[in-house]
Amino acid sequence: EVQLVESGGGLVQAGGSLRLSCAASGFTFDDYAIGWFRQAPGKEREGVSCISSSDGSTYYADSVKGRFTISSDNAKNTAYLQMNSLKPEDTAVYYCAADISPSCSGYGYPDYWGQGTQVTVSS
Repeated sequence: EVQLVESGGGLVQAGGSLRLSCAASGFTFDDYAIGWFRQAPGKEREGVSCISSSDGSTYYADSVKGRFTISSDNAKNTAYLQMNSLKPEDTAVYYCAADISPSCSGYGYPDYWGQGTQVTVSS
């Protein structure tokens, strides 16, 4: 059974940090690019970041560049999103997703999604 399980969300004050984790099982982690998405109330889901083990590529949305860092530990089948200097506008449900793509540049509609974790940033 394929699973992506996010954790690490919570409530934090503006300027604070959180680290999200995405634990994967049921598929070959190394073959997939892992993306982080978020969806705020009343807004469309947006791509935040991506990492590919195949070619080492990463991607960051302009809104999070310089503040968020994506990484992965293939031995643990886990991807991470370190979020620093958080802002109230970062408040959203954060999802990780896996796409069978060798590179973040070719990331399409994900094959697998996690259930999401809530991040709330207070001002």
